Amino acid sequence: MLYNFLYPLADDFAIFNLFRYLTFRTGGAIMTALMISFIFGPMVINWLKSKQHRGQPIRDDGPESHIIAKQGTPTMGGFLILLALGTATLLWADLTNAYVWSVLLVTLGFGAIGFADDYLKVSRHNPKGVPGKVKLLMEILISFAATMWIVKTSNPDIAMGLTIPFLKNVLIDLGWFYIPFGMLVMVGASNAVNLTDGLDGLAIVPVMIAGTSFGLIAYLVGNTVFSDYLQIRTVPGAGELLVFCGALIGAGLGFLWFNAPPAMVFMGDTGSLAMGGALGAISVVTRHEIVLAVIGGLFVLETVSVIVQVASFKLTGKRVFRMAPLHHHYEKKGWAEPTIVIRFWIIAVILALIGLASLKLR
Repeated sequence: MLYNFLYPLADDFAIFNLFRYLTFRTGGAIMTALMISFIFGPMVINWLKSKQHRGQPIRDDGPESHIIAKQGTPTMGGFLILLALGTATLLWADLTNAYVWSVLLVTLGFGAIGFADDYLKVSRHNPKGVPGKVKLLMEILISFAATMWIVKTSNPDIAMGLTIPFLKNVLIDLGWFYIPFGMLVMVGASNAVNLTDGLDGLAIVPVMIAGTSFGLIAYLVGNTVFSDYLQIRTVPGAGELLVFCGALIGAGLGFLWFNAPPAMVFMGDTGSLAMGGALGAISVVTRHEIVLAVIGGLFVLETVSVIVQVASFKLTGKRVFRMAPLHHHYEKKGWAEPTIVIRFWIIAVILALIGLASLKLR
């Protein structure tokens, strides 16, 4: 909004020329989202506490420590993330850019699904919210609309193409199969982050790490000079998502202030579904969907642990892990919560570096 209103005035007021720089607007988005989180965070948390007298319902079959330590902590803190992220993006991004709106559609749409799920959980005092099939159907509809929008907006040469990391000038034309593929990426990323969100600070930091990585990727693929140098596919207009990623980082840092152990608030499905969906949508725009599986490898590991656990129990009656997702397995083994969280953060950083290496190693 500021870009659209103020940059046209640059001929008369030279200072407004700053708004043409993505880096300047990204910095503005980070600080705006962070300040919104700090200012409104206490009010949002107090409001949630007043509405959720018993806090987020804790699973009876979960780790025993959660029933004692986390009982009464409010959920739906993802609303604060969405408030900061959405406001900062609308203020600092170029609102004529279709990619920005498509990513916002997924983020806010998935956030609304998570909000409904969290609301039913706390209002019924039951860990079960919106039925799984209903949630999945709504996610499919939103991701279908977003994928079609992205494809229509993209250059026809790459609209239906799948790039392969570590290989230069390789683009596999999936044709119309790209639509369900893009939907799968968004829905899969959303639910993978949702499964990871089980300990204080565990999900939000890897989300910020992935957001930082994809902000860099969006900037590079949106710049012809850099993309030609790195021999990656250029996606005109994708660079504007750097501003969105900046807002995501600022909102994430602000939320972490209140989510650091012991958490004052949980993000709930409101935040986890939205953040995962956002990462999936950005990867589709930048045509780095496979790289998301590397950078977001921690989310993949958590998801695979659940799939393996369920499959093993149904087929053999035995469990591979003491409890799934994977972070609960280590809780059951006696690891302290901060130990699990920090080690998982380290893994997320390592995987992000490997994913970013694919930009140069071709």
